[in-house]
Amino acid sequence: METLSLFDDIIVEAPETEGIKYAGSKRKLLRHILELSKKVDAHTVLDGFAGSTRVSQALAQSGYRVISNDAAVWSEVFGTCYLKNTKPRSAYRELIDHLNSIAPLDGWFTEHYGGEVNGGISSTPQGLKKPWQTHNTRKLDAIRDEIDRLDLSPVDKAVALTSLIRALDKVDSTLGHFVSYLQDWSPRSYNELVLEVPMLFPNKAEHEVHQKDIFDLLPNVEVDLAYLDPPYGSNNDKMPPSRVRYASYYHLWTTVILNDKPELFGKAMRRTDTSDKVAASVFEEFRKSDSGHFMAMEAIERMIQQTHAKWIILSYNSGGRATAEELTDIMHRNGRMIQLVEVDHKRNVMSSMKWTNEWIKETEEPNREFLFLLEKA
Repeated sequence: METLSLFDDIIVEAPETEGIKYAGSKRKLLRHILELSKKVDAHTVLDGFAGSTRVSQALAQSGYRVISNDAAVWSEVFGTCYLKNTKPRSAYRELIDHLNSIAPLDGWFTEHYGGEVNGGISSTPQGLKKPWQTHNTRKLDAIRDEIDRLDLSPVDKAVALTSLIRALDKVDSTLGHFVSYLQDWSPRSYNELVLEVPMLFPNKAEHEVHQKDIFDLLPNVEVDLAYLDPPYGSNNDKMPPSRVRYASYYHLWTTVILNDKPELFGKAMRRTDTSDKVAASVFEEFRKSDSGHFMAMEAIERMIQQTHAKWIILSYNSGGRATAEELTDIMHRNGRMIQLVEVDHKRNVMSSMKWTNEWIKETEEPNREFLFLLEKA
């Protein structure tokens, strides 16, 4: 565990968590999120956009009762694995050893996502780059079919699938997403796919895991504290946010979970249900409404208003669609700002800032993370 204190009266130990390569990962922010959580008297916490569930894992290990939610089916599986498990890690050793022993076979994943080594080039005879070498997709095909054949309980199946995805994440040939693949095979892609038991912790609290649109979930959830980390489109008007949509970035994890052999399109072999027309998020929207405000900003305010929590931690990046002025107005309209924390990993800046126009000046440089602790009106 790592210890860090941003405030004189609070010392936080951030527990270890697991995840995958993820554009929205909050691994480096966990300590700050936990410190802000300890500033208020919260016992139940909503993680509204859980992603790889690192925040949910950290909150659960820190003693909170967690409601974890994300629209992605693979995030729900991760949440079930880490938050619904009540067994020790050793209870899953036999299952994971069995899956590792399954003989490889040629199947659907190998046909569409496996590539042979050809002078170090990551491609098929047709010239399409691939995310994995065939020696690993053949193991993927065999293991994924075996997981379905075993007819496991929901938690046991989630543990197996989480282990499989984490193993695949360690041998891929990508930059961390599945919109495009590397021209040359990455060094890790030569390694053998080996499943490991996830870093589980027996849960005593009755955590909840959901796979819903945030606006469908909020009317039915009441918590002390909500951590909200919505996706955000680029604030560059010349680069629409479709390039960074999470549904398209991680389409392959959806397919591994569902094992549904979907219809595919494009050079990256994406699921058709992750096309820009289908998988858009209002938080990534780059257009303005008739009122002249960005639709993404209006969605953020609507989300805050509909959240049934006394306190909210909002996570946002200075490179997102929101502007400092608009977020300032939203916060003032909806409650009292308790704390604003800026985290700039490039400059290693970790500072507590007053709620003034100082933030507006600071955000002239992009790629800074901000955590707003709000007490709702």
